[in-house]
Amino acid sequence: MTETVALQQPDWPDRDRLAAVLRGLEKMPPLVFAGECDQLRDRLACVARGEAFLLQGGDCAETFAGTTADSIRGKLRTLLQMAVVLTYAASVPVVKVGRMAGQFAKPRSAATEVRDGVALPAYRGDAVNGLEFTAEARTPDPGRLLDAYHCSSVTLNLCRAFASGGYADLRQVHAWNQDFVARSPAGQRYEQLAGEIDRAIAFMHACGADPEEFRAVEFYSSHEALLLDYERALTRTDSRSGRAYDLSAHLLWVGERTRAPGGAHVEFARQIGNPVAVKIGPATSVPDVLALIAALDPDREPGRLTLITRMGAGLIRDALPPLVEKVTASGAEVVWVCDPMHGNTVEAATGQKTRHFDDVLDEVAGFFEVHRALGSYPGGIHIEFTGDDVTECIGGGHHVAESDLPDRYETACDPRLNRGQSLDLAFRVADMYRQHVMAPA
Repeated sequence: MTETVALQQPDWPDRDRLAAVLRGLEKMPPLVFAGECDQLRDRLACVARGEAFLLQGGDCAETFAGTTADSIRGKLRTLLQMAVVLTYAASVPVVKVGRMAGQFAKPRSAATEVRDGVALPAYRGDAVNGLEFTAEARTPDPGRLLDAYHCSSVTLNLCRAFASGGYADLRQVHAWNQDFVARSPAGQRYEQLAGEIDRAIAFMHACGADPEEFRAVEFYSSHEALLLDYERALTRTDSRSGRAYDLSAHLLWVGERTRAPGGAHVEFARQIGNPVAVKIGPATSVPDVLALIAALDPDREPGRLTLITRMGAGLIRDALPPLVEKVTASGAEVVWVCDPMHGNTVEAATGQKTRHFDDVLDEVAGFFEVHRALGSYPGGIHIEFTGDDVTECIGGGHHVAESDLPDRYETACDPRLNRGQSLDLAFRVADMYRQHVMAPA
């Protein structure tokens, strides 16, 4: 593939070891299949046409230690619960994509971290180095790329088993909720919805209907295509079409820090057949977005390109309209998705990064308002969450106060919504969907 300057790449100290690891990865089986990527592109084309809604979410940064059955099941369960809320309460099909099975690398604003006068390489995710602040842990280790591959494989295998092996059966909606319904307002509201779903399924069963869609779900994986050595090593040529696919995930996205239209990450994304996405912040110009569309979706293929806006609650209502207007006028049929997390990160008095639930909610509200005003379709949300009862984001129905942050602040990078906050958000988004999309203009 064409070589251009690649930003945010690790400074690997042992290049020979890196080359050996990459040769090993090139021989590994693919983690996903090209046909699955094509299927997701078809599903995203439905989103682009306003016929479905994209729910994309998971960890800010996965960790090797977090690759356990309980952790994976918890995240998938939360994603499924949010999808059920959106599907039933907003009457819209939901495309389910996890920030899972590959989100092991993170871009950083600085190459080093300084503590008490000691400077060490910044933590770039478990695929590169360790979180512990020691010289040994922070030294980039190419062997971690193999660990990332194997952890991704384990995660995908378990998600596939859950998605098709009965766990995702809609008749399990009560079972997903038993552990926290009594102590969470969102859980109680979800339990009421689950009862309605039970009655609807019983009615359909009495009528002789028992569709396969009730017993299993489609689940797709995604992560930021940040470590280009890793992504290239897992790129394969599809025997059906002769086209290259990055088979580390179904959907790959290019981050805000690496989205320069002439940069190496965009060039890589241009050459693969997967559906791809780009994160765009409030400083993104119209020419930048049109250049990204020209590079990544020159054939105007519905479902090929997703634009994930990460503006911040205070900026989205001003920054987003000119982008939507010009993209619509260009004839491009992109998927518009709101990431209400990254533009709303603040520092708490404790020094920990956090996000206010109300800011997250307000950015999503602004996203819907802009698209309603312009007649375009708000295609989905992209969030960072966990299935655990962490205390990393402030607010929500089961209120987390700033003083609660130290109780269970467990993220390896950015603060995530906990399970109750995620369900609360799903109900609020369903309400916005009914108000801004389903209601007459």
